[in-house]
Amino acid sequence: MMHTITMIPGDGIGPEISEAMRRVVDSTGVKIDWEIQEAGADVMDKYGTPLPDQVIESVKRNKVAIKGPITTPVGTGFRSVNVALRKALDLYANLRPAYSLKGVKSRYEDIDLVIVRENTEDLYAGIEFEQGSDEAIELIDFIKERGGKFRFEDAGISIKPISVSGSERIVRFAYEYARREGRKKVTAVHKANIMKYSDGLFLRVANEVGEDYPDIETEDRIVDNMCMQLVQKPELYDVIACPNLYGDILSDLCAGLVGGLGMAPGANIGEEYAVFEPVHGSAPKYAGLNKVNPTALILTSVLMLKHLGEREAADKVFNATRDVIAEGKNVTYDLGGTAGTSGIADAIIDKIQS
Repeated sequence: MMHTITMIPGDGIGPEISEAMRRVVDSTGVKIDWEIQEAGADVMDKYGTPLPDQVIESVKRNKVAIKGPITTPVGTGFRSVNVALRKALDLYANLRPAYSLKGVKSRYEDIDLVIVRENTEDLYAGIEFEQGSDEAIELIDFIKERGGKFRFEDAGISIKPISVSGSERIVRFAYEYARREGRKKVTAVHKANIMKYSDGLFLRVANEVGEDYPDIETEDRIVDNMCMQLVQKPELYDVIACPNLYGDILSDLCAGLVGGLGMAPGANIGEEYAVFEPVHGSAPKYAGLNKVNPTALILTSVLMLKHLGEREAADKVFNATRDVIAEGKNVTYDLGGTAGTSGIADAIIDKIQS
Protein backbone atom coordinates (compact mmCIF):
# COMPACT_ATOMS: atom_id res chain seq x y z
CA MET A 1 0.00 0.00 0.00
CA MET A 2 1.25 3.46 -0.91
CA HIS A 3 0.99 6.17 1.76
CA THR A 4 1.13 9.85 0.83
CA ILE A 5 2.63 11.78 3.74
CA THR A 6 3.09 15.52 4.10
CA MET A 7 6.69 16.14 5.15
CA ILE A 8 7.50 19.56 6.60
CA PRO A 9 11.31 19.70 6.97
CA GLY A 10 11.16 22.93 8.98
CA ASP A 11 14.16 25.18 9.37
CA GLY A 12 17.43 25.30 11.28
CA ILE A 13 18.49 21.67 11.69
CA GLY A 14 15.09 20.53 10.48
CA PRO A 15 15.98 19.71 6.85
CA GLU A 16 19.00 17.59 7.89
CA ILE A 17 17.23 15.50 10.48
CA SER A 18 14.15 15.20 8.25
CA GLU A 19 16.28 13.77 5.45
CA ALA A 20 17.88 11.33 7.90
CA MET A 21 14.42 10.23 9.08
CA ARG A 22 13.12 9.87 5.52
CA ARG A 23 16.04 7.66 4.51
CA VAL A 24 15.53 5.45 7.57
CA VAL A 25 11.80 5.04 6.93
CA ASP A 26 12.33 4.35 3.23
CA SER A 27 14.83 1.62 4.10
CA THR A 28 12.05 -0.43 5.73
CA GLY A 29 10.41 -0.98 2.35
CA VAL A 30 7.19 0.83 3.27
CA LYS A 31 5.98 2.68 0.18
CA ILE A 32 5.65 6.39 0.92
CA ASP A 33 5.16 9.33 -1.39
CA TRP A 34 6.66 12.25 0.54
CA GLU A 35 4.87 15.50 -0.26
CA ILE A 36 7.32 18.24 0.80
CA GLN A 37 5.89 21.47 2.22
CA GLU A 38 7.76 24.58 3.39
CA ALA A 39 7.03 26.31 6.70
CA GLY A 40 8.90 28.32 9.30
CA ALA A 41 10.92 31.51 9.64
CA ASP A 42 12.88 30.81 6.46
CA VAL A 43 9.79 31.16 4.24
CA MET A 44 8.51 34.45 5.70
CA ASP A 45 9.94 36.52 2.84
CA LYS A 46 8.55 34.14 0.23
CA TYR A 47 5.00 33.72 1.58
CA GLY A 48 4.55 36.49 4.17
CA THR A 49 3.73 33.91 6.82
CA PRO A 50 5.60 31.04 8.47
CA LEU A 51 2.60 28.78 7.84
CA PRO A 52 1.39 29.09 4.24
CA ASP A 53 -2.14 27.92 3.43
CA GLN A 54 -0.84 25.13 1.21
CA VAL A 55 0.73 23.43 4.23
CA ILE A 56 -2.62 23.10 5.98
CA GLU A 57 -4.26 22.03 2.72
CA SER A 58 -1.63 19.33 2.21
CA VAL A 59 -2.13 17.88 5.69
CA LYS A 60 -5.91 17.91 5.27
CA ARG A 61 -5.55 16.13 1.96
CA ASN A 62 -3.11 13.48 3.16
CA LYS A 63 -4.38 13.16 6.77
CA VAL A 64 -0.86 12.48 8.10
CA ALA A 65 2.21 14.71 8.33
CA ILE A 66 5.65 14.56 9.91
CA LYS A 67 7.65 17.69 10.57
CA GLY A 68 11.02 18.83 11.70
CA PRO A 69 11.50 21.66 14.21
CA ILE A 70 10.29 25.09 13.15
CA THR A 71 11.48 28.51 14.32
CA THR A 72 8.71 30.91 15.30
CA PRO A 73 9.62 34.33 13.86
CA VAL A 74 10.27 36.97 16.53
CA GLY A 75 8.24 40.19 16.52
CA THR A 76 5.72 39.15 13.86
CA GLY A 77 2.63 38.64 15.99
CA PHE A 78 2.62 34.97 14.97
CA ARG A 79 2.64 32.90 18.16
CA SER A 80 3.73 29.46 16.99
CA VAL A 81 3.54 27.37 13.83
CA ASN A 82 3.10 24.28 15.99
CA VAL A 83 0.19 25.78 17.93
CA ALA A 84 -1.40 27.07 14.71
CA LEU A 85 -1.27 23.59 13.18
CA ARG A 86 -2.87 22.04 16.25
CA LYS A 87 -5.69 24.58 16.24
CA ALA A 88 -6.33 24.46 12.48
CA LEU A 89 -6.51 20.64 12.47
CA ASP A 90 -8.04 20.13 15.96
CA LEU A 91 -5.12 17.94 17.03
CA TYR A 92 -6.44 17.54 20.54
CA ALA A 93 -4.16 14.74 21.78
CA ASN A 94 -0.44 15.23 22.34
CA LEU A 95 1.33 11.88 22.71
CA ARG A 96 4.76 11.91 24.38
CA PRO A 97 6.37 8.51 25.10
CA ALA A 98 9.42 8.39 27.39
CA TYR A 99 11.54 5.24 27.54
CA SER A 100 15.07 4.38 28.57
CA LEU A 101 17.59 3.40 25.89
CA LYS A 102 20.88 1.74 26.73
CA GLY A 103 23.72 4.06 25.74
CA VAL A 104 21.86 7.25 26.62
CA LYS A 105 23.21 8.91 29.74
CA SER A 106 20.49 9.17 32.37
CA ARG A 107 19.98 8.88 36.11
CA TYR A 108 17.34 6.21 35.55
CA GLU A 109 16.97 2.82 33.88
CA ASP A 110 13.92 0.95 32.60
CA ILE A 111 11.67 4.00 32.23
CA ASP A 112 8.68 3.21 30.00
CA LEU A 113 5.73 5.56 30.27
CA VAL A 114 3.58 7.79 28.09
CA ILE A 115 2.16 11.26 28.67
CA VAL A 116 -1.18 11.92 26.96
CA ARG A 117 -1.73 15.68 27.05
CA GLU A 118 -4.88 17.58 26.11
CA ASN A 119 -3.90 20.08 23.44
CA THR A 120 -6.71 22.60 23.01
CA GLU A 121 -8.03 23.86 26.36
CA ASP A 122 -6.78 24.93 29.79
CA LEU A 123 -4.55 27.98 30.29
CA TYR A 124 -3.13 27.48 26.78
CA ALA A 125 -6.47 28.28 25.14
CA GLY A 126 -5.20 31.82 24.60
CA ILE A 127 -8.03 33.61 26.45
CA GLU A 128 -6.02 36.40 28.07
CA PHE A 129 -6.56 39.98 29.19
CA GLU A 130 -3.63 42.38 29.44
CA GLN A 131 -3.01 44.12 32.75
CA GLY A 132 -4.60 47.58 32.73
CA SER A 133 -6.65 47.00 29.59
CA ASP A 134 -10.31 48.01 29.51
CA GLU A 135 -11.21 44.33 29.15
CA ALA A 136 -9.17 43.30 32.20
CA ILE A 137 -10.64 46.09 34.33
CA GLU A 138 -14.17 45.19 33.21
CA LEU A 139 -13.57 41.52 34.00
CA ILE A 140 -12.17 42.35 37.45
CA ASP A 141 -15.22 44.49 38.19
CA PHE A 142 -17.52 41.70 36.98
CA ILE A 143 -15.83 39.16 39.27
CA LYS A 144 -15.92 41.54 42.27
CA GLU A 145 -19.64 42.16 41.75
CA ARG A 146 -20.21 38.43 42.14
CA GLY A 147 -18.25 38.02 45.34
CA GLY A 148 -14.79 37.30 43.93
CA LYS A 149 -11.70 38.94 45.38
CA PHE A 150 -8.35 40.03 43.98
CA ARG A 151 -5.36 40.43 46.28
CA PHE A 152 -4.02 42.97 43.76
CA GLU A 153 -6.09 44.45 40.98
CA ASP A 154 -3.17 45.38 38.72
CA ALA A 155 -3.32 41.88 37.27
CA GLY A 156 -3.14 40.30 33.87
CA ILE A 157 -5.73 37.55 33.58
CA SER A 158 -5.75 34.19 31.80
CA ILE A 159 -8.90 32.06 31.65
CA LYS A 160 -8.66 28.30 32.24
CA PRO A 161 -11.48 26.51 30.39
CA ILE A 162 -11.77 22.74 30.93
CA SER A 163 -14.86 21.15 29.40
CA VAL A 164 -16.65 17.84 29.71
CA SER A 165 -16.23 17.28 25.96
CA GLY A 166 -12.52 18.10 25.89
CA SER A 167 -11.80 16.04 28.99
CA GLU A 168 -13.81 13.05 27.81
CA ARG A 169 -12.10 12.77 24.46
CA ILE A 170 -8.54 13.10 25.81
CA VAL A 171 -9.08 10.60 28.62
CA ARG A 172 -10.76 8.16 26.25
CA PHE A 173 -7.80 8.58 23.87
CA ALA A 174 -5.48 7.63 26.75
CA TYR A 175 -7.46 4.48 27.55
CA GLU A 176 -7.74 3.45 23.90
CA TYR A 177 -4.00 3.95 23.49
CA ALA A 178 -3.32 1.90 26.62
CA ARG A 179 -5.53 -0.92 25.40
CA ARG A 180 -4.04 -0.89 21.89
CA GLU A 181 -0.46 -0.90 23.17
CA GLY A 182 -1.04 -3.53 25.87
CA ARG A 183 -0.52 -1.12 28.76
CA LYS A 184 -2.11 -1.74 32.13
CA LYS A 185 -2.85 1.55 33.89
CA VAL A 186 -4.01 5.11 33.26
CA THR A 187 -3.27 7.84 35.81
CA ALA A 188 -5.29 11.08 35.60
CA VAL A 189 -3.37 14.16 36.78
CA HIS A 190 -5.14 17.18 38.26
CA LYS A 191 -5.26 19.85 40.98
CA ALA A 192 -8.88 19.17 41.91
CA ASN A 193 -8.24 19.84 45.58
CA ILE A 194 -7.87 23.55 44.73
CA MET A 195 -9.54 24.12 41.32
CA LYS A 196 -12.76 22.25 41.96
CA TYR A 197 -14.75 23.46 38.95
CA SER A 198 -12.07 22.98 36.28
CA ASP A 199 -9.65 20.30 37.43
CA GLY A 200 -12.47 18.83 39.53
CA LEU A 201 -14.45 18.42 36.32
CA PHE A 202 -11.47 16.77 34.61
CA LEU A 203 -11.11 14.29 37.45
CA ARG A 204 -14.81 13.47 37.51
CA VAL A 205 -14.88 12.83 33.77
CA ALA A 206 -11.69 10.75 33.97
CA ASN A 207 -13.24 8.51 36.61
CA GLU A 208 -16.41 8.12 34.56
CA VAL A 209 -14.49 7.20 31.41
CA GLY A 210 -12.35 4.76 33.37
CA GLU A 211 -15.45 2.75 34.21
CA ASP A 212 -15.72 1.84 30.52
CA TYR A 213 -12.30 0.13 30.66
CA PRO A 214 -12.44 -2.49 33.44
CA ASP A 215 -9.41 -4.24 31.94
CA ILE A 216 -7.21 -1.20 32.68
CA GLU A 217 -6.37 0.06 36.16
CA THR A 218 -7.53 3.60 36.90
CA GLU A 219 -5.99 6.01 39.39
CA ASP A 220 -5.38 9.73 39.85
CA ARG A 221 -2.65 11.93 41.26
CA ILE A 222 -2.49 15.60 42.27
CA VAL A 223 0.01 17.26 39.92
CA ASP A 224 2.59 18.38 42.48
CA ASN A 225 2.62 14.91 44.02
CA MET A 226 2.87 13.44 40.51
CA CYS A 227 6.08 15.40 39.90
CA MET A 228 7.61 13.98 43.07
CA GLN A 229 6.39 10.47 42.28
CA LEU A 230 7.93 10.55 38.80
CA VAL A 231 11.30 11.50 40.26
CA GLN A 232 11.17 9.01 43.13
CA LYS A 233 9.46 5.97 41.61
CA PRO A 234 8.64 6.38 37.90
CA GLU A 235 8.37 2.61 37.50
CA LEU A 236 4.91 2.78 39.11
CA TYR A 237 3.42 4.67 36.16
CA ASP A 238 2.32 3.71 32.68
CA VAL A 239 -0.05 6.03 30.75
CA ILE A 240 -0.56 9.47 32.30
CA ALA A 241 -3.54 11.58 31.14
CA CYS A 242 -3.26 15.33 31.75
CA PRO A 243 -4.89 18.67 31.02
CA ASN A 244 -2.83 20.91 28.78
CA LEU A 245 -0.56 22.80 31.18
CA TYR A 246 0.29 19.83 33.42
CA GLY A 247 0.91 17.67 30.36
CA ASP A 248 3.36 20.21 28.99
CA ILE A 249 5.32 20.26 32.24
CA LEU A 250 5.24 16.53 32.94
CA SER A 251 6.19 15.55 29.39
CA ASP A 252 9.41 17.57 29.62
CA LEU A 253 10.04 16.16 33.09
CA CYS A 254 9.71 12.64 31.68
CA ALA A 255 12.00 13.51 28.76
CA GLY A 256 14.56 14.49 31.40
CA LEU A 257 14.25 11.06 32.98
CA VAL A 258 15.42 9.39 29.76
CA GLY A 259 18.14 11.72 28.52
CA GLY A 260 16.51 14.93 27.36
CA LEU A 261 14.48 16.36 24.51
CA GLY A 262 16.95 15.04 21.94
CA MET A 263 15.54 11.58 22.61
CA ALA A 264 11.86 12.56 22.86
CA PRO A 265 9.40 11.63 20.09
CA GLY A 266 5.99 13.24 19.88
CA ALA A 267 2.69 13.26 18.04
CA ASN A 268 -0.37 15.49 17.81
CA ILE A 269 -3.45 13.53 16.86
CA GLY A 270 -7.09 14.43 16.20
CA GLU A 271 -10.17 12.70 14.87
CA GLU A 272 -9.16 13.21 11.22
CA TYR A 273 -5.54 14.30 11.11
CA ALA A 274 -2.21 13.52 12.75
CA VAL A 275 1.03 15.51 12.78
CA PHE A 276 4.15 13.81 14.11
CA GLU A 277 7.02 15.93 15.43
CA PRO A 278 9.92 15.84 17.88
CA VAL A 279 9.73 18.40 20.63
CA HIS A 280 13.23 19.89 20.56
CA GLY A 281 14.05 23.21 18.95
CA SER A 282 15.44 24.15 15.54
CA ALA A 283 18.98 24.99 16.79
CA PRO A 284 19.81 27.24 13.82
CA LYS A 285 23.46 27.63 14.86
CA TYR A 286 23.99 23.94 14.01
CA ALA A 287 22.22 24.09 10.66
CA GLY A 288 24.16 22.53 7.80
CA LEU A 289 26.92 21.10 10.00
CA ASN A 290 25.86 17.42 9.75
CA LYS A 291 26.33 17.26 13.51
CA VAL A 292 23.04 17.02 15.38
CA ASN A 293 21.30 13.92 16.63
CA PRO A 294 18.23 12.94 14.52
CA THR A 295 17.08 10.27 17.00
CA ALA A 296 14.02 12.16 18.28
CA LEU A 297 12.62 12.55 14.77
CA ILE A 298 13.50 8.95 13.83
CA LEU A 299 11.69 7.71 16.95
CA THR A 300 8.82 10.02 16.03
CA SER A 301 8.58 8.17 12.71
CA VAL A 302 7.98 4.99 14.75
CA LEU A 303 4.80 6.59 16.10
CA MET A 304 3.82 7.60 12.57
CA LEU A 305 4.37 4.11 11.16
CA LYS A 306 2.22 2.60 13.92
CA HIS A 307 -0.49 5.15 13.15
CA LEU A 308 -0.37 4.08 9.50
CA GLY A 309 -0.78 0.43 10.48
CA GLU A 310 2.83 -0.38 9.52
CA ARG A 311 3.75 -1.95 12.85
CA GLU A 312 6.38 -4.30 11.44
CA ALA A 313 8.25 -1.38 9.89
CA ALA A 314 7.83 0.59 13.12
CA ASP A 315 9.43 -2.24 15.08
CA LYS A 316 12.32 -2.40 12.61
CA VAL A 317 13.07 1.30 12.99
CA PHE A 318 12.79 1.22 16.77
CA ASN A 319 14.90 -1.91 17.22
CA ALA A 320 17.62 -0.71 14.83
CA THR A 321 17.77 2.72 16.50
CA ARG A 322 17.93 1.13 19.95
CA ASP A 323 20.71 -1.25 18.88
CA VAL A 324 22.86 1.43 17.22
CA ILE A 325 22.64 3.64 20.30
CA ALA A 326 23.40 0.72 22.63
CA GLU A 327 26.51 -0.18 20.62
CA GLY A 328 27.74 3.42 20.87
CA LYS A 329 29.97 3.22 17.78
CA ASN A 330 28.14 5.19 15.11
CA VAL A 331 26.39 7.82 17.22
CA THR A 332 26.50 11.60 17.41
CA TYR A 333 28.61 13.70 19.78
CA ASP A 334 25.88 14.05 22.41
CA LEU A 335 25.81 10.26 22.74
CA GLY A 336 29.58 10.05 23.05
CA GLY A 337 30.39 9.30 19.41
CA THR A 338 31.81 11.04 16.36
CA ALA A 339 29.22 10.21 13.71
CA GLY A 340 27.28 13.00 12.07
CA THR A 341 23.57 13.25 11.37
CA SER A 342 23.88 11.21 8.18
CA GLY A 343 26.29 8.75 9.82
CA ILE A 344 23.95 7.61 12.55
CA ALA A 345 21.17 7.33 9.96
CA ASP A 346 23.45 5.13 7.81
CA ALA A 347 24.12 2.87 10.81
CA ILE A 348 20.41 2.52 11.55
CA ILE A 349 19.68 1.73 7.91
CA ASP A 350 22.37 -0.95 7.92
CA LYS A 351 20.72 -2.57 10.95
CA ILE A 352 17.30 -2.49 9.31
CA GLN A 353 18.59 -4.10 6.13
CA SER A 354 20.88 -6.67 7.73
